[in-house]
Amino acid sequence: MTTSHQPQDRYKAVWLIFFMLGLGTLLPWNFFMTATAYFTNRLDKSQNVSLVTAELNKDVKASAIPTAPTPERNSLSAIFNNVMTLCAMLPLLVFTCLNSFLHQRISQTVRILSSLVAILLVFLMTAILVKVQMDALPFFIITMIKIILINSFGAILQGSLFGLAGLLPATYTAPIMSGQGLAGFFASVAMICAIASGSELSESAFGYFITACVVIILTIICYLGLPRLEFYSYYQQLKLKGPGEQETKLDLISKDPSVTCSAPGEEPGVSAPNSQSTNKSQSIQAILKNILVPALSVCFVFTVTIGMFPAVTAEVKSSIAGTSAWGDYFIPVSCFLIFNIFDWLGRSLTAITMWPGKDSRWLPSLVLARLVFIPLMLLCNVQPRRYLAVVFEHDAWYIFFMAAFAFSNGYLASICMCFGPKKVKLAEAETAGAIMAFFLSLGLALGAVFSFLFRAIV
Repeated sequence: MTTSHQPQDRYKAVWLIFFMLGLGTLLPWNFFMTATAYFTNRLDKSQNVSLVTAELNKDVKASAIPTAPTPERNSLSAIFNNVMTLCAMLPLLVFTCLNSFLHQRISQTVRILSSLVAILLVFLMTAILVKVQMDALPFFIITMIKIILINSFGAILQGSLFGLAGLLPATYTAPIMSGQGLAGFFASVAMICAIASGSELSESAFGYFITACVVIILTIICYLGLPRLEFYSYYQQLKLKGPGEQETKLDLISKDPSVTCSAPGEEPGVSAPNSQSTNKSQSIQAILKNILVPALSVCFVFTVTIGMFPAVTAEVKSSIAGTSAWGDYFIPVSCFLIFNIFDWLGRSLTAITMWPGKDSRWLPSLVLARLVFIPLMLLCNVQPRRYLAVVFEHDAWYIFFMAAFAFSNGYLASICMCFGPKKVKLAEAETAGAIMAFFLSLGLALGAVFSFLFRAIV
């Protein structure tokens, strides 16, 4: 068999399924993140209800006319964004690391399906709890536990998907990244529609979580249909074949060292697996050495991104809204929607071009250049602030910075994730994909930690 006999991805079915799997991977986290108004509002209401009850009890004892206390912001509500980010990113890091080792011991199907089912059950519970009243502290703790669970299973799912995509041509990592970008856009639009509808916040939140459940069910159905497609099965068989059979059927490819790492748009090269006597730790070290630049690059990209978004960027206030409705829409549109649109555009651009190349020095240079967004965002109209002056007060500055910030995140992260598995042999591609997912999660966790610092220095 030669490359000319390789099956085609008819109707782009495999590409679309990977896109849907990418959507299902980040949709749960995005729905939690964009529903922060519901969570913080519920925490504040619980605080104020408790205050009213305490005041009434005190006034009854004093035989005085009860007076309602002034509404206050719950201390748990004030730290919700930072703690939520930390509870999301640290489990993501830990379980992505575990997945790097478990992927050789637990089958891919079990890892992916069990993760999707677990996330579905958590969201069903979240939707049910919308209708259940409870005090602020139990609600806060339960919410954080759910975020930990969702991101733990999401880490296993994400690492498994990137490892799976590493077996296919380089362009099949792009739909996962693009689908993840669309997940944020989908959640942002849902939030804006809920605000426009004027419905109760609890009713809107219930709709958020039920919608997420439906999408996860569709994702499960798509994954179950993946093995039925010839294009996908062909690359799965390449992984499963022994060295002798690969040499017989794919000798024209495996003997050509120039095709072990494919350029964008080309089919990946096939090389014989390492002998069974190769030490696994040495093999992982060799893979890490080959993919170190894209791995560190994707880590740095997400450290900067999560350090600022949403812990800092969601605290920017409009300078032109006044009493107009724009004040209600400013953060949903300027922060979440703008970020997710341009992040998705950046991720999707990798389907057209992948500049700079996987060995170019421009890639780490562009990644380091994203540091400029930290002072730019901090000098916008972030409120409240104690130390720094506001330099870029007008809303237009913030929107422009957010667009560039998001686009660079999506594009640079996507090409790093695409290039990583293509810098190693085919037999090592799944391991390389899992390692890349670990460094991605490491960047998310580091960003969550730095977010406390960035918010504190404003």
